[in-house]
Amino acid sequence: MSSAHTQPDRLGFWAASLSLIAVFAASATPIPLYAIYRAAENLTYFELSLTAVFYFISAITALLILGRLSNHVGRRPVVLLSVVLGMLACVVFMNVSGVVSLIIGRILQGLSCGLASSAAAAYVTDNAPLKPAWLAPAVTSTGTMVGLTIGAITSGALTEYAPLRTVIPYLPIFIGLAGCAVLLLLSRETSPRHAGALASLKPRFSMPTMSWKLFPVASCIFVATWALGGFFQAFGPSLAADKLGSTNALIAAIVFSSYMAPSVLGGPLTTRLSPAGAQRLGSIFFALCVGGLLASLMAEAVVPFLLASACAGIAQGAVLSGSIRGLLANAGPNERAGVFAVIFTTCYSGAAIPSLIAGQFARFASLPQVLSGYWILAIIACVVTLIAARNPVTSADTR
Repeated sequence: MSSAHTQPDRLGFWAASLSLIAVFAASATPIPLYAIYRAAENLTYFELSLTAVFYFISAITALLILGRLSNHVGRRPVVLLSVVLGMLACVVFMNVSGVVSLIIGRILQGLSCGLASSAAAAYVTDNAPLKPAWLAPAVTSTGTMVGLTIGAITSGALTEYAPLRTVIPYLPIFIGLAGCAVLLLLSRETSPRHAGALASLKPRFSMPTMSWKLFPVASCIFVATWALGGFFQAFGPSLAADKLGSTNALIAAIVFSSYMAPSVLGGPLTTRLSPAGAQRLGSIFFALCVGGLLASLMAEAVVPFLLASACAGIAQGAVLSGSIRGLLANAGPNERAGVFAVIFTTCYSGAAIPSLIAGQFARFASLPQVLSGYWILAIIACVVTLIAARNPVTSADTR
């Protein structure tokens, strides 16, 4: 590979970063409308839960099968495909007519997010400036959360206050995705085409050996933090209704976003720490914050709950950024997409499986009892991290 292909490109960095954010913003756009869909289409909670299951399954499928494709056909075509799938999903959601169209839309969004999680994240890393060193891990670890926040808040506001509330919320994100497509077409490719595209479709977890040694601790962190995000996604509207006494779609979106948005601060705040240091400090802070969430929820104290949620989001950003920095330390340009595929497959599984279990428990348990399970998960991840977290050993260190 020539040096021309490895030099950071500012336009490519912004195109990749905005695409990653926009794709996840699109995936959050339907959430504030679920109550409307349920009433208008006579949907059951089980049918609504099926849409989430199909979303997670399609995202994981895209990561497993297509996660390394951008190493062979180039970053831009795969990222562009993820953006186009997101635009198609918007069109489907503008014409919802029952659970089947909801499921089709969520499948398209899952495929879109799965592709972006590996290809767009790798494209961000390819094009990121060398300094500050925390920038690329911060974007790749929290860009998803920023996108979810933007999508939920925008959709919640438009759903509540705009006309044609089952159509209008999708227009801004459709336009934003179209803008990302233009930026991608103008950007420079960083991963030249080479043989092996078909072979790369065979599901395989691919990371450097040194990165696999750090993965057990990182996986505990990914599961615990994304599981809590799944809690807010599943129960955010219920929290707004039961604890804030509001059925306002915007309030529900704010509750959902109180955890997602602050995560962007975690990476920059821990830039002076080693990857293992960020993992240890962040995991302690995260476990304490989830405990604070549980206490404030039991006391029905709204302001402390939102504060604890925001602090948990910051801790999430810190541990995710530290974990990603460690896993990427030994990954070359042609290995980054595979690393991100492993990372986000773990993250999606961490969101999906606890959400399914929590959904069953929620039939007979209170929200504080459900949240206590997430606290136990955070404590387990914290203990594992404190015992086993290690800094990456690079090839330069072994010479």
